[in-house]
Amino acid sequence: MSDDEELRSQLADRLARSGHLRTQPWRQAVEGVARHEFLTGGFFNRIDTKTVTAWAPVMPDDPLWLERCYQDESLVTQIAGTIVPGDLRGEVMRAPTSSSTMPSLVVRMLEDLQVDAGHRVLEIGTGTGYSTALLCHRLGDELVASVEVDEGVSGRARTALGTCGYAPHLVVGNGLAGHKDGAPYDRVIATCGIVTVPMEWIEQTRPGGIILTTLCGWMYSSELARLTVHDDGTASGRFLAGQISFMLARPQTPPPLGILPDLDQGQEREAALGADVVDDWDTRFVAQLAAPRAQRITLTRDGRTEHVLLDVEADAWAALSEDGGRWSVRQGGPSRIWDEIEEHVTRWRADGAPPLDQFEVSVTPDGQTITWPRA
Repeated sequence: MSDDEELRSQLADRLARSGHLRTQPWRQAVEGVARHEFLTGGFFNRIDTKTVTAWAPVMPDDPLWLERCYQDESLVTQIAGTIVPGDLRGEVMRAPTSSSTMPSLVVRMLEDLQVDAGHRVLEIGTGTGYSTALLCHRLGDELVASVEVDEGVSGRARTALGTCGYAPHLVVGNGLAGHKDGAPYDRVIATCGIVTVPMEWIEQTRPGGIILTTLCGWMYSSELARLTVHDDGTASGRFLAGQISFMLARPQTPPPLGILPDLDQGQEREAALGADVVDDWDTRFVAQLAAPRAQRITLTRDGRTEHVLLDVEADAWAALSEDGGRWSVRQGGPSRIWDEIEEHVTRWRADGAPPLDQFEVSVTPDGQTITWPRA
């Protein structure tokens, strides 16, 4: 047994012990697909300082490269939309834009997708191609299509897949539009976060088929939803337990904040809830239901910390500050962001603060709704 075969077997053992790898067909896929082949261009190592996060390249000549490829960790493979590890020496301080997702999450999602032999699958977000290869191993190349928005990322994935002997149908384009030429699909799986489920995915999935995707907002609390498509062209389902986070699909990423509004203006009142409530994952998710396109930043002005929510598209904002344990909020624009968040969170708490895996997701041509059970 070669070094990488032993590492694959050890990875499968770890994923099985953690409960993410649950069935034999997917274990065979993990043991059969060489993850390191999808990382031959290297990856970035995260370096945290007191003030910034930087990224330094790790290339295949690094003595720990092969072992790192088989650790259960996400490995960043692209920075700022264009920079790959081979492009630089030293460090870069920009945001990651593509990665090889941690194997436990990849396998957990593939298990949750509930595929059977003969199912046709559309993957949104090819990335390095590792999860695509697992699908090919399980189902066969001819039943797997994968869409990637970044031509360079897709090209590198194609090369790695070919090296491993796989030839799925790879598409460069906007994954939010799906890939209608291969429809209908039995399963759709998205390896990126989205704010709203595109109707195109529903239209391209056969009735009874499943869509597995991570729903998020611009305050970055996200949950994995499994939706079943119905005969009437709608879809519904629930969130699956566990906090899951992906990079947002590029067409649904938040806009630049631009010039901040005058935070000394607006209407001020005592806040019933402080900004610290959205530090909690579940509460922040509920807040996002009221303000899905609000971005959260923290400022220090005149020696005072202000927690600011901005909906750039709606030109609405809220700024909260604390003084002696009492919170106040100033709000401006055509809507009152914090009023809506307070109302939503207070109502959820009055209903017993049900966990997110009890929430219902429904998508129709009229839009997307997310609700929780009422007391």
